[in-house]
Amino acid sequence: MRNISANTVEQVVFDLFKEACLCPPDEVREAFVKAREEETSEIAREVFRQLIDNADIAKKDNVPYCQDTGMAVVFAKIGQDVHIDGSFNDAVNNGVRRAYKDCYYRKSVLSALSRVNTGDNTPAVIHVELVPGDKIELLALPKGFGSENMSKIAMLAPSAGRQGIVDFIVETAKTASGNPCPPVVLGVGIGGTFEYAALMAKRQLARPLESINPDPVLHEMEEEIKEKINALGMGPMALGGKNYCLKVCVEEFPTHIAGLPVAVNYCCHALRHASVVI
Repeated sequence: MRNISANTVEQVVFDLFKEACLCPPDEVREAFVKAREEETSEIAREVFRQLIDNADIAKKDNVPYCQDTGMAVVFAKIGQDVHIDGSFNDAVNNGVRRAYKDCYYRKSVLSALSRVNTGDNTPAVIHVELVPGDKIELLALPKGFGSENMSKIAMLAPSAGRQGIVDFIVETAKTASGNPCPPVVLGVGIGGTFEYAALMAKRQLARPLESINPDPVLHEMEEEIKEKINALGMGPMALGGKNYCLKVCVEEFPTHIAGLPVAVNYCCHALRHASVVI
């Protein structure tokens, strides 16, 4: 049994959100450069130029890439041979609290009903999975709500089949238009239950942009959806162009014979996240 102190977890969470809120990963900037080269519209090329400049300024000046530094989402894979000395949830929330206060990130979390701000961007949304081993893997996702608000879930009839799934996801893009600050990345969860489909969709947002789905059926679906969405011609910021969607990431899970849950979680072009293994 390996002991890990709650203080260690708190410091790691602090470091992750301090890093993630500043600027998107390098692979995102590379995707902007590639997309700019593909565009023929001068407006689209200019949008990507500005996104590249913004990413460079954020990294150089150590300032947030976007003023919406999001609601803190944490995915934790905790080894079954790990003992946490102290409260794990308290440690995560303390790390988030410190990051948003000490780094002067915007504090956007409030009571859903009273609309009174909590003042420190907590509580975080925490998802815990027990796995073999003696390590803890933490993934920090600061989730902005311009894109979160465009996310959709549908409990399709089983008869909708594959085509119904594709049509639903493409339709969400038509509806979203420029609201999620495109170019976007789509996390998609198919199957499971109402809540698990949404969880899969959120989790898929952390997949590397250059990754290929190991399931050839899902890979083909991802490429088809991306192609159909980009064929709409909405482009970056929905100002016209070829690159509205940078990537579609799909995860599937078995479901009940009577259902076909499908969840689509939008992420803006910033795609901010950071992870570490303790």
